[in-house]
Amino acid sequence: MKNQLFVSFFAVLFCISFAHAQANPEDAAIKTSLTGFINSIKDKKIEQGVNYIYPKFFTVIPKEQMTRILAMTYNNPFMKIEISSLKFGAIEKPEKIGSEYFAMVPYFFTLKCNVSSMNDEMKRKIDAAFTQKYGKNNVKYLATEGAYLINAGMRACAVSRDRKNWKFVILEKEYKPQLVKVLPKKALDKI
Repeated sequence: MKNQLFVSFFAVLFCISFAHAQANPEDAAIKTSLTGFINSIKDKKIEQGVNYIYPKFFTVIPKEQMTRILAMTYNNPFMKIEISSLKFGAIEKPEKIGSEYFAMVPYFFTLKCNVSSMNDEMKRKIDAAFTQKYGKNNVKYLATEGAYLINAGMRACAVSRDRKNWKFVILEKEYKPQLVKVLPKKALDKI
């Protein structure tokens, strides 16, 4: 009986170890790069954050314009934004398309957007935009703080030539027509 229990224990341990070994070896590098992007934005180091964006994306939106958009969003005195609780879903195994590797990366974080300095009309517009983008169940208004708490579920496409250094394109369905110029069809079909 002891032997069977002992063998069963090691069999379970082996299966768990084997499952961990089957994870994509690129996962850690992808997570590190995407965390660097999110932390740069969170710390208001916008130019540093922009360097994590896939360079081909700048054929759709010039780098300087993207830097200004992110700066206006995250350095906005009328809507203070805090990012926390970054988590990752199951990262897709990178697939080589042409000379680059592509992997879909689901990730999640919490946004806290303080809108207390806005008038009621602007708050209604912000509420509608947040609800449309993130879903009603993921948006909560904290009246005592004048802030929205948002559970944001996002997707990015990680791109690399060497499977070590990763750049990203944030994937949103409404921008798919522009992304045709940036990502190969095989990657776009996964959006």
